[in-house]
This record gives sequence, structure tokens and C-alpha cells, in this order.
Amino acid sequence: MPKDIFNSYSQEELTKAIINNDNVVLQSIYKLGFPKVQHFILRNSGSEDQAKDIFQDAFISFWTNIRSGKFAPENESALVGYLFQIAKNKWLDHLRSSKTKKTVPLEERDITDFPNLEVHDKEAYYLKIEYAFQKIGKDCHELLTRFYFKKESLTQVSRAMGWTAQTAKNNKYRCMQKLKNIIQEGEKES
Repeated sequence: MPKDIFNSYSQEELTKAIINNDNVVLQSIYKLGFPKVQHFILRNSGSEDQAKDIFQDAFISFWTNIRSGKFAPENESALVGYLFQIAKNKWLDHLRSSKTKKTVPLEERDITDFPNLEVHDKEAYYLKIEYAFQKIGKDCHELLTRFYFKKESLTQVSRAMGWTAQTAKNNKYRCMQKLKNIIQEGEKES
């Protein structure tokens, strides 16, 4: 059923229909475009819900770009191809951001992240981390706050702090080591 729309209208007529919010045309493009996007996302580590969310975001971008004149179709399959490309890019962006932000805030970290610590209850553990966090120094405090609590990527942290990405990565490691050392020193004193 949806494919008939491409036989019934020229690309120019379809573009005008989209600009004029023609429900029949918009629904047909939506129904034709979604299965391909859903298949792509499901085959690339996604879920049905994620496919729906990404497709809706892509459809809004598609509709906005056509209405603003940023895209003009050149052939019969250009509209659906353009919609698919937007959705694909949005999904790939999502995957990239998920990989760079797979961090766990300090308060949710497993006790095993700090080996050799004797922690008998979580409250005491968190108090030790909070104490150490205040003692690690201004730059480390800012770096770890940005990365773990504000969920900024290392690229964002490096820009904010005037470092290269590699320097940010190295400093994050050093700061975590410093944090662990302060906690372990506190253990020895107890």
C-alpha cells in the first residue's frame, strides 16, 4: 500500500505534500521507512523501543529538513533513502556516545573497583570515597566530577580543561589511582 504513493506522485508533488503536512503522504512514508530502519537497528545491537525512538527522531529531522529546503529529492527512492540515512546516522551516533559514556558514577561502583580495601558496610565505604574525593586536588576533583557525575566524555573534559584527549585519559587514570591511594592510606590509619 505505501509504495503506491511513489507511483501516484512525482518527487516534487511528494515534497509539496510533506511541506503541506499531507497526512496520507506522511503516514505512507512513515510506514514504508520504518521497517528498514527497525531491521537495521535490531541487527546493530538495538531494541524495538530504540528503533521506534530513533525513527521518530529521524522522521522529525527528515520532515524539518524538507520543509526548510535543506533536502530536495532527485529520484523516486530519494525520500525514503534520505529518511533511512538520517535514522542510520542517529543510531550510529547513539552507539558511539553509548560506548564513550559507559561509565559508572563513583557512588554506584562496585567495592571490587578498589582492591585491598576492607569495607564492611556501604555507608562507611561511601564516606571513605567522599573524604578521599575532597583530598585529591582541584584538577582531579574537577576531572572526575565532569567525567563521572556530569557524564561528560573525555573529549569534552579535555576541551574544558585545555588538555589533549590523551592527557585527559592519563590524568583520569592518575586521579583514580590517587583516590584509591588516599582511601587505602585512610584504611591503614584506622
